[in-house]
Amino acid sequence: MGKSTRNVKNSFITLSPSFFTHLLSVSPFSTPNKNPSPNLSLLFFLSLSILCTFSGICLLTFYPISRNSIPCSALSPSSPLSPFLLASLSSVLKDYSPNTRNYDEPDLSSSAMVPLPARGVAANPNISAEGRDFWKQPDDEGYRPCLDFSLGYRKASSRISKEKRKFLVVVVSGGLNQQRNQIIDAVVIARILEAALVVPVLQVNRIWGDESEFSDIFDLEHFKKTLQADVRIVSSLPSTHLVSKQSIENQIPYHVSPMWIRARFLHQLNEEGVLILKGLDSRLSKNLPLDLQKLRCKVAFHALRFASPIQDIGNRIAQRMWIEGPYIAVHLRLEKDVWVRTGCLTGLGDDYDRIIANERDSNPDFLTDKLNIAKSARRLAGLCPLTALEVARVLKGLGAPSNSRIYIAGGEPFGGKQAMQALMDEFPNIETKETLAREGELTPYMKRCSVLAAIDYIVSLSSDVFVPSHGGNMGRAMQGHRAYVGHRKYVKPNKRMMLPLLEDESVSEEEFRSGIKKLHKYSKGQPVLRNNKLDRDVLAYPVPECMCKR
Repeated sequence: MGKSTRNVKNSFITLSPSFFTHLLSVSPFSTPNKNPSPNLSLLFFLSLSILCTFSGICLLTFYPISRNSIPCSALSPSSPLSPFLLASLSSVLKDYSPNTRNYDEPDLSSSAMVPLPARGVAANPNISAEGRDFWKQPDDEGYRPCLDFSLGYRKASSRISKEKRKFLVVVVSGGLNQQRNQIIDAVVIARILEAALVVPVLQVNRIWGDESEFSDIFDLEHFKKTLQADVRIVSSLPSTHLVSKQSIENQIPYHVSPMWIRARFLHQLNEEGVLILKGLDSRLSKNLPLDLQKLRCKVAFHALRFASPIQDIGNRIAQRMWIEGPYIAVHLRLEKDVWVRTGCLTGLGDDYDRIIANERDSNPDFLTDKLNIAKSARRLAGLCPLTALEVARVLKGLGAPSNSRIYIAGGEPFGGKQAMQALMDEFPNIETKETLAREGELTPYMKRCSVLAAIDYIVSLSSDVFVPSHGGNMGRAMQGHRAYVGHRKYVKPNKRMMLPLLEDESVSEEEFRSGIKKLHKYSKGQPVLRNNKLDRDVLAYPVPECMCKR
């Protein structure tokens, strides 16, 4: 043998080749000597036992076990389960082996925010065939959550999750779902820069004046624990990194890549130890490496759980809707600021439109998206929210029974009851969080719009059918989250294609229904691959990066 020997090391023991040379020398397979030992059999079985033990240790050491991940194969139930169990990701992960995860880390199977189970209506004789078709849930095609990160990602995690020199501070703005998007990207950017993330700062919303902090809305300890294997998260900057004046970076182009992030900020972060970013909305590319896409899903669907008081009241209100049977959640965007921002007509008459026009003239920076387009052109381009009347017609066209129970998510409609009347005339069983809440339940949150939006989010997630009246962050978040927890039915109105049907008074009711159903034949929540259009948001289209087939 050579003078130097290589030691084979792992986290359990250290052995050298000389040890096996000795074992071979005493085994029955070695050349027998002239005076065999009477303990030869004992030595052989001892050596065989040690060799088997070593082989097992090597297998456990080098087999790529995914830390804090959800393997696809573990997410498909092998036998029929009750509806209640099927509604919970934890139930379909009972086969998830405890040997594959670190008990200091949370089990993702129990960390996801899941809805109440969908209500079956197929056996109800009082519902028409059209009604049964409306309530029918889409085929999930066997897709289940699948967040198994690569070996390279997991190896880097042991170093990144202990970072104590570099810190990223992020200031997020907007409403609840806009805040969620920016927090998700903040975690991903911290991972890209291999920096510790300070708990994101929520900027006071200038429209609603909501002064809620992160821990007022989200479960902070759950957030930290769920992501502890990915990014180190701290509540505040250490005193060693506090500076009297720190520049805030807010000039980030749209849809930048991880390479751009590193090239722009890594040197500065290494030099100063602190980086403060603001205005992250839509700044990070939708097309990221696979592990970073999975991290986005992990943050969105697992780490960003609402604070316990919010989750509790949201669950109570959802149960009050659910206990009465299947229900529709409609995110009705009729708030004053929506009409100001979109530059559209309210459909409530000249007096209301004049109020909106004056508000827009006073705040020209509120108007968003293609400023030079006329009001009529904006509507034809699908940039305007559906009115209550249009939502009613779409629901009827899709086959919703007139006695359907509808939960309205969203803020106070501009125009009050008048704005809602057309929908109430067609569907009288309408509820909101205000009508469902018991006396005093919502009182602590009446001036905290993000909390009220979180309650809407919880109740909408448990609905049997979800319909947004306008695009935006809530609609995209609900689309992806409902897909992730079982592909719950989601109908995205095709506003551009519907307008001829909505505005042509010569179209009969039967023709209208046929046209609406045809337009939305594939808009029912079935799995849609994100990579068919790479610029799609993985949080709205989690297949195939975050979900896979058995």
